[in-house]
Amino acid sequence: MNWDRVEGNWKQIKGKVQQQWGKLTNDDLNLVEGKRTELVGRIQERYGIRRDEAERQIDAKFDLSRSTARNEVGRAAWEWAPA
Repeated sequence: MNWDRVEGNWKQIKGKVQQQWGKLTNDDLNLVEGKRTELVGRIQERYGIRRDEAERQIDAKFDLSRSTARNEVGRAAWEWAPA
């Protein structure tokens, strides 16, 4: 799966994102709208970390390679990697 699918399923995914990065507000997540660069920037800002670290955290949590076979109605087609 590519990031376009994350963006397309953002409403389902953003709850999981907020669980992982609890400092992100609902307003933050609504502004992100599934855009990876926006999510990276918000995580970077809220947690005071470098951009590459924010990207690493996102990559560690979104397993985009294993999810292409998943296509469940009403659910985001991605897997949340364990911490």
